Amino acid sequence: MEYNITGHTGLMALIGSPVAHSLSPAMYNYSFERLGLDYVYVCLDVGKDDTPKAIDAMKLFNMRGGNVTMPDKIEAAKCMDELSPAARIIGAVNTIVNDNGKMKGYMTDGEGFTNNLRDHGIDVKGKKITVAGGGGAATAIQVQCALDGAREITILNKNDRFFAKTLDTAEKIKKEVPGIIVNVYDIDDEDRKASEVKSSDIFTNATIVGMKPLDNESVIKDTSLLRPDLIVCDTVYNPVETKLLREAKENGCITVGGKGMLLWQGVAAFKLFTGRDMPVDEVKERYFA
Repeated sequence: MEYNITGHTGLMALIGSPVAHSLSPAMYNYSFERLGLDYVYVCLDVGKDDTPKAIDAMKLFNMRGGNVTMPDKIEAAKCMDELSPAARIIGAVNTIVNDNGKMKGYMTDGEGFTNNLRDHGIDVKGKKITVAGGGGAATAIQVQCALDGAREITILNKNDRFFAKTLDTAEKIKKEVPGIIVNVYDIDDEDRKASEVKSSDIFTNATIVGMKPLDNESVIKDTSLLRPDLIVCDTVYNPVETKLLREAKENGCITVGGKGMLLWQGVAAFKLFTGRDMPVDEVKERYFA
């Protein structure tokens, strides 16, 4: 690929730490070149404490915007002039758009999840979804599923010092989407977990269980819960097929892995940056096959 960087070339970046492993520069720069857009995208290793300075630099350099990864998402949200509904509920951003000096923050992780489902022919509207986890990715999924019309959401999280934050998220979702049912339960309560999974249309693991070095573990210990009409998703993408997904597939479930979520959150951010559609099929074939 040939890059023609000139004095007019606009800069975008991913900030966070670490960022050297990210696929974002490859998929964004390919898309810019493919669509004839005069931008270049780089990774900048920025710690949480330096996030406000990085946002100021975006304004100083007149950057169109950029993406934010851990541990900077919450600090970045505090620096925004305006937040999208999802970002406001979550209190974190993963996408920043510089609109003539007005910094707008968005959270596209949840869109990445729901659009990945749509790419597999699955719509969350009217469905009951159980999500294991209460961290950033889990919260983004819960919020976006609610915004996209889910009937009911169950959140399974450890009853530790962060449990109160999960309860607060549930209340924020119910306030934002009147009429939706949102419940929060201790993930270690196996009887409750079984009951919720049995009555769900979609089960999603948004914890680190299944990720290396926990790749021999699954949040679903009782594989009889993995019935053929259950859709099972995982946000873990290394390994591509987790123990949860492997066992779900063996039990006849429809399974959706986490790699596509990375692609589709980037697709949503690209649209916000450029107003153009990323060449998804080409990017998928080159970087996500």
